[in-house]
Amino acid sequence: MKNEKLLQMYYEMVLIRRLEERGAELYQAGKIGGFMHLYIGQEAVSTGLIAAREPRDRVITAYRDHGVALNCGISANEVMAELLGKITGTSKGKGGSMHMADTSKNFWGGHAIVGGHLPIASGFALGDQYAGNDNVTICMFGDGATNIGYFHEALNLSKTWNLRVLWVCENNQYGMGTAVDRASAVSQIRQKAEGYGMANNRVDGMDVLQVYEASQKAIEHVRTKKEPFLLEIMTYRFRGHSMGDPERYRKQDEVKKWEESDPIGIFHQKLVEDHFSVSQLDEIVARAEGEVARAVEFAEASPEPGMDELFKDIYTDAD
Repeated sequence: MKNEKLLQMYYEMVLIRRLEERGAELYQAGKIGGFMHLYIGQEAVSTGLIAAREPRDRVITAYRDHGVALNCGISANEVMAELLGKITGTSKGKGGSMHMADTSKNFWGGHAIVGGHLPIASGFALGDQYAGNDNVTICMFGDGATNIGYFHEALNLSKTWNLRVLWVCENNQYGMGTAVDRASAVSQIRQKAEGYGMANNRVDGMDVLQVYEASQKAIEHVRTKKEPFLLEIMTYRFRGHSMGDPERYRKQDEVKKWEESDPIGIFHQKLVEDHFSVSQLDEIVARAEGEVARAVEFAEASPEPGMDELFKDIYTDAD
C-alpha cells in the first residue's frame, strides 16, 4: 500500500475519534438532541472497509454512522452541522445523528430501524444485476441485527438470486446491553452464513490493515464470483450503546482491557515501525483536530432549517 493511503487512513481514524469526542461534549451541553451513537473504538472497521471499495460500490449502514459518513467523503462540516440540526448538514438538519447520507458519494445512509436496511441492500444489488453491472453493495450492521427476520430474509434472497452484496457484521460484543453470547445460538456470527451456503470470514477489527486486506478479498470475491459474502469484523465500542446508556451491563475492567487495543494506537505503532516519524503523525493529529474545531464553528454559525423545508424531500422528483 502506498504511503499516502496509509497516512490518509490514519487521518480518517483520528478525524472520526476527535469528531465523536467533540460531538459527545456538544450533546452533554444540550446542543445536540435525540439519540446519538458514538463510533469511538470502532474506527478501524469503516476506515479499512471503505478504503478497500471502489467509488462505484454502494455503502449502507445502521445508526452508528458518523464515522462511515466521514470515510465515504462527507465533510466534517456537514456531519457536525447535521448533528446540530442545521440546514448545512448532509441531510439538511432533518435527519440528525442516525440519518447521515449522500447518494452522490454512494453512501446510502444511516438507518435507525435495526436491520431494516438489509432488505434494501438486497434490492440495490438486484437492481445492479438487472442493469448488468458488477457493482458491489456493502451493507454494514451490528451483531444484534443478526437475530431478527430482516437478516435471514435478506441473506437468503442474496444467495438464492446470486446478488453482489458484501454483508459486514460489526460485532462490537453487545446488542445494546445484551452480550452476544446471551443472544446468539452460535459463538461466531459468521457461522450464520453457513446455513445459506454463503462464503464467510472473520477478522480482527482493531487492526485497520487486517480489515483492509480482508475487505479487499471479500469485495473481490463478491464481484468476481457473483455471489454474496459475510464478513464478521470483531471490534468494541469504548463508549455506551448511545449517549443515554448507563453501562451497567459491563465492567470497567473489561472496557479498559479493550482500550489497550485502541485501533488508533495499534496503527500508530505500526506506522512508526514502518519508519514514519512521530512528528509526522503528530501533524496529522493536529490537522484532524483543526478540521473538527472548524466544523464546530461552522455548525454553530449555520442556521436551522426554515419552515419551508418541512415538506421538502418527502418524495423524489420524477420526470
